[in-house]
Amino acid sequence: MKLQSAVIVALNLLALPLAHAAHVPFGIVIHGGAGTISRDSMSPVQQQAYETTLKHAVDTGYQVLASGGTSLDAVSAAVVILEDSPLFNAGKGAVYTYDGKHELDAAIMRGDNRAAGAVAGVTTVKNPIKLARAVMEHSEHVLLAGQGAELFAKEQQLDLVKNNYFDTEFRYQALQKALKALTKCPHQAQLRLSPAFPLEWNVGTVGAVAIDQQGLLAAATSTGGMTAKRYGRIGDAPLIGAGTFADNQSCAVSATGHGEFFIRYQVAGDICARVRYQGKSASVAADEVMQELKTVGGLGGVIVVDNKGGLSWHLNSEGMYRAKRQQGKAAEVAIFKD
Repeated sequence: MKLQSAVIVALNLLALPLAHAAHVPFGIVIHGGAGTISRDSMSPVQQQAYETTLKHAVDTGYQVLASGGTSLDAVSAAVVILEDSPLFNAGKGAVYTYDGKHELDAAIMRGDNRAAGAVAGVTTVKNPIKLARAVMEHSEHVLLAGQGAELFAKEQQLDLVKNNYFDTEFRYQALQKALKALTKCPHQAQLRLSPAFPLEWNVGTVGAVAIDQQGLLAAATSTGGMTAKRYGRIGDAPLIGAGTFADNQSCAVSATGHGEFFIRYQVAGDICARVRYQGKSASVAADEVMQELKTVGGLGGVIVVDNKGGLSWHLNSEGMYRAKRQQGKAAEVAIFKD
């Protein structure tokens, strides 16, 4: 009898950590690009349009999580909505290249086994994020580019469109202004870093990060790149560790900004490394990285979710289209820095 009681007590003690284990809340954060975004330059109608689309995207991703879906499904669903909107520099609203075309990049990653898929320089894929996920789940590779990526999209029976599907008047006018500015400076790099070249011509991306009910982290990013880009330029969005990263041991990050800086400083991966190896909170690590990046001229923002369910966003520019929603809470939508 004493032995039986002792066994019961021991089993109860073993069960205590499980009974009192902290529940990790699920949640999602999205962004629609960073840049020079001020209240003075945006009409109430424009602001409402952005806020409505951001809320729709974050709520859609949240419903996937709330119904028991995976973080991969949640970030994919949210990014597709942003890709289909002409308001953002991804999918339908992608910027123009120097030659007046559109070249799109995207990436997706899961945090448990670090599986990832990415595409670069695609021109006829309606939703590049769907192609990136297909690369992750249905190929042996991580990054496909150009014609090869287009061929794979056909094999995967994804929706294809003509390149002019991505046309918008707003982006076309931005291209004309950029081309006029570039004729005054033979060395583009110098001009792109000068005040004469508006920040919004260099940045613009959409993305999402999430944690699901099973604790799986995921990140997804999609972009049209920078206005008047040339020579098949590829930015940070499809580069794992630069603009997109997810690791269940630390956090998931999606970035937006002047991609060349985010590549050189491995922004997304650096944030997660500081969490994992230095023991910093994801919020502190992201703040540090973004402030350090600003000192070298890299402007933009990141969205972050850590493995405890903490959601945050961090920007060193004047604004970033963004929204988040955590388990049991209403959606929060923001545009301006303050």
